[in-house]
Amino acid sequence: MKKRIAIFASGSGSNAQKIMEYFKKHHDAEVVIVLTNNPEAYVLQRADNFEIPSHIFDKHEFYKTDDVIRLLKNLQIDLIVLAGFLWLIPQNLIKAFPDKIINIHPALLPKHGGKGMYGDRVHKAVLEAGDEESGITIHYVNENFDEGETIHQSRFRIEEGDDLEMIKFKGQQLEHQHYPKVVEQVLKKIKSE
Repeated sequence: MKKRIAIFASGSGSNAQKIMEYFKKHHDAEVVIVLTNNPEAYVLQRADNFEIPSHIFDKHEFYKTDDVIRLLKNLQIDLIVLAGFLWLIPQNLIKAFPDKIINIHPALLPKHGGKGMYGDRVHKAVLEAGDEESGITIHYVNENFDEGETIHQSRFRIEEGDDLEMIKFKGQQLEHQHYPKVVEQVLKKIKSE
């Protein structure tokens, strides 16, 4: 039986798209649902393009009920993949899926992580710090932002004259190249329930 992936995203969903593409004709795994807290998120259109169902939830449903957990359990989800999802994952969801939630961060953690550090804010922090390199970190999710165990890091050099857009572009190239493959590696370690 194929391993089953749920993707959580809050925005455009370019990483979600790469993962949906990667697993579209995969023998061992498939994306079965995309979940978002943002009814305007472009990721919903991307999911629709792949004929993958989606679910929109609000803060109350996510933090005060077990509805999302029940939905994921009913779908027999093996792995939850956060792809630009901006809310902190609640304790009950982490307990329900131990070591089965992963996230991608657009910097080399532990630098430039934590609450409010996402997207362009991270790249600005990298520039302001004068870092000579940046990259991506794929990690397990725990109850704190960006503090779970690292699974994979890839890095790139920051050249003289690189601006925010260039750093963002270099980072996204790495994200799109590595995230689907790392998802696949993590799935191989998960025993089917």
